[in-house]
Amino acid sequence: MTVQHYTGGCHCGDVQFDVDIDLDQTIVCNCSICTKRGFIWAFASAEQFHWRTGENATGEYLFNKHAISHRFCQRCGVEAFAFGVAPSGGRTAAINVRCLDGVDLAALKPTAIDGASR
Repeated sequence: MTVQHYTGGCHCGDVQFDVDIDLDQTIVCNCSICTKRGFIWAFASAEQFHWRTGENATGEYLFNKHAISHRFCQRCGVEAFAFGVAPSGGRTAAINVRCLDGVDLAALKPTAIDGASR
């Protein structure tokens, strides 16, 4: 596991954050929202996620079981992350890897997850 420090944010820059995360453990999911939005996810504990700007500039979208708080910039609409509870019971931040600065997306090898069947 290679945890590294990254910065990220939305398209317009109103929402910015820092996260320490392992990009060797990315996933793609086939559920309805992930498919339509083209997410590549990586996960960090809530303690590894830190707001830089825009905590009050996000809106929330809940669907299905309302277990994941999908957060999006209210100005540009980009969802850079979501918050939920990990299977271990700890609070987790799901990071949209496409919103991290300086990541070579072509170098990632995400694992496919069948979220559509859940």
